[in-house]
Amino acid sequence: MTQGTVGHSVAIALEGLGGELVEVETQISPGLPFFKLVGLPDTSLGEARERVRAALQSSGCPLPASRVVTNMYPASLRKHGAGFDLAIAVSFLAAAGIISAESPTRAVHIGELSLTGQVRAVVGVLPAVAAARAAGFDTVVVPADSKAEAELVEDIRVVAVTSLRAVALHYGADADELTEELEYPSSSAGRSVAVRERERSEDPTGALSAGSALDLSDVVGSDAAVRTLIIAAAGGHHLLMLGPPGAGKTMLAERLPGILPDLEPEAAVTLAAVRSLRGMPLAARLDRRPPFEAPHHTASAVALLGGGSGLIRPGAISLATGGVLFLDEAPEFARHTLDSMRQPLENGVIEIHRAQGRAAYPAEMQLVLAANPCPCGNHGDPDAECRCDASAPRRYLARLSGPLLDRIDLQLRVERVSAARARLVDHEAQLGHTGQEAAHPSISTATARGLVEEARGRARRRLESTPWTINARIVSRWLRAPEHRPRRDAYAPLAIALERGQVTMRGHDRVLRVAWTIADLDGASRPEVHHVHEALSYRIRLG
Repeated sequence: MTQGTVGHSVAIALEGLGGELVEVETQISPGLPFFKLVGLPDTSLGEARERVRAALQSSGCPLPASRVVTNMYPASLRKHGAGFDLAIAVSFLAAAGIISAESPTRAVHIGELSLTGQVRAVVGVLPAVAAARAAGFDTVVVPADSKAEAELVEDIRVVAVTSLRAVALHYGADADELTEELEYPSSSAGRSVAVRERERSEDPTGALSAGSALDLSDVVGSDAAVRTLIIAAAGGHHLLMLGPPGAGKTMLAERLPGILPDLEPEAAVTLAAVRSLRGMPLAARLDRRPPFEAPHHTASAVALLGGGSGLIRPGAISLATGGVLFLDEAPEFARHTLDSMRQPLENGVIEIHRAQGRAAYPAEMQLVLAANPCPCGNHGDPDAECRCDASAPRRYLARLSGPLLDRIDLQLRVERVSAARARLVDHEAQLGHTGQEAAHPSISTATARGLVEEARGRARRRLESTPWTINARIVSRWLRAPEHRPRRDAYAPLAIALERGQVTMRGHDRVLRVAWTIADLDGASRPEVHHVHEALSYRIRLG
């Protein structure tokens, strides 16, 4: 082995959905034998010394009885995880003269090493490959288990390897100088956890295919709620449903993703990158269906918003980007956790700051809150007795702060379906089976999605000269411009509500956004008075 030389390779340090290039350099020089890793590694990366040492030994390239120092530049950038193992080992192979010193510098290396020299999958391969392409690299070396994930990024060559020995041979090492490749298990017991999870969940139609059986026509006796759901989908509006248990709030929320249009390719890549950072399995092709996240009310702020020690991970709010974040029993969530969502609801981005750094993740989702009217759930229900004291409903709903509710465009009361209404629905269903026309035909998910896509198409054409594509993201300046405001007679109800203090200025703008969405659904060129009246009806007072 050549001593006194330095070998180089390249890796990626992830920061949020982005990444920074890290130059890994290893020097082998005379001196007391030891292996030192410098460059601000965290604990798991500090343990790379033992993994790399064992992997090199198993691959026929043992560390020499010399001084070996590996530096990761820039040293000021904190580095996390085991994904640097492969780059460290490759830089050693270059320093030892086993492979060409130049070849490893033209590719980015991502992967963890096992003690036997296998290259294992790590979290965050997709955003790391995207960062490599953005930095100008045209080749990445990744674990074979992560090949499909890496190939989701276009215009970059993916070299998939199973072992460190395969990497050395790829870079031109002499096979005679290496030991024979070890026999790695071929059964599922020898494959990585990530691959086994992917095999169990592989689904070309998307992660929500199991929910495709949830059809909007299953919702009976709640025509107003279905109408509100379609408005929410058409404009990308946040939604609050208030009603007793059994009123169908969860049923409605679960069917909202089904009526949303497919994600644009860029949004699908962003969602896949977020899932990759959470270690979730990805299908062999992009999932274009909007996601649905429903964390339990005991979820911590870190689980909901993101964070954690070491690598800052995305939370449920980012996993729902492009889709729906459903918070059932919303008043049961910690109030400070809910209030922490106020800024992401406005900006569509969640920024997480920690002592060791910061990360920004997407939060372009639709928030759906569901709440009972009181702790027992029966307040205001004529068919059930409320067991709470007189002030309990107000105290219970006060857990949802005013500033948070002011950011919810649509606020809807949902009532239980009465026995008489259920019998009427059954009768109409029987009429449908006999070919007769029902008085109130139910709308299917496919039909509703068509309406939503048409309305979004009208909004997109209207906003084609702006940065926005949906009404929920339009800024106040555009809404209040004279050429975009409703005519005087149509605007009058909103002006009166603002004058009486029934809506705030933020609420005023949200009513206008909803009115534009209703107009888009009706095919109108501008909101009319009945559109504004309907939009105002969704600004209910709780309690």
